[in-house]
Amino acid sequence: MHKIRIMYKKEMLARTPPLVDQAFARLRHDVLTGTFAAGAKLKLDELQTAYGFSSSPLREALSRLAQEGLIRADERRGFRVAEISPEDLADITRMRVMLDVPALRESIAHGDDAWEALVVGAYHRLEKVEARLADGPVVLDDDWTQLHAAFHLSLLAACPSERMRAWSASLFDQAERYRRYSARFRKSARRKSNEHRKIMDATLRRDADTACMLLEEHILGTQRNVMTILGAARKELA
Repeated sequence: MHKIRIMYKKEMLARTPPLVDQAFARLRHDVLTGTFAAGAKLKLDELQTAYGFSSSPLREALSRLAQEGLIRADERRGFRVAEISPEDLADITRMRVMLDVPALRESIAHGDDAWEALVVGAYHRLEKVEARLADGPVVLDDDWTQLHAAFHLSLLAACPSERMRAWSASLFDQAERYRRYSARFRKSARRKSNEHRKIMDATLRRDADTACMLLEEHILGTQRNVMTILGAARKELA
């Protein structure tokens, strides 16, 4: 019985993510969802109180978030959440087009049956969640966010370049802050589209030219939608 307890404890420890990973996941979630406003200072003592972690895992988590571009590091002023601006979004969008479009083309060229099943499954799960969302302005929830990311990353999953996939995922998350921001301030009715379906269909047909064109337009469409919200917000503040 004693050996069983020891084995059980070891198994539970193995399942529990390291404190740095836990701190990183929680901070990252709160930055992406807007719990911390753009430009907000992230004070270590306040984070310790809020999350219950010591300074060491929090510092490492903050450094990792800075590497992803979600927060900014300043030796004299510590860490701040990255600002939201049209210029930053334009840069993120340009980089996404540069990386995601060729990554999709390579994914189509190298993908097998298992990859196709991954894409179909990711789309199906996203569609099921979207069907439950009401028509009209909506704040994006965590379920939708995770499934939306899973679908986009599934499209690129067969790309042989690990760096392209990793950078694409990072840029997708940086764009997520803008999607969340625009959803909070959207005043027009939410219009469901079949953009994801069209991208998936072209991908599964191995029609790389059409799939890449649709993906690029999808990325640029996100930029246009967010720019509209940012422009309206600036007018209100003026």
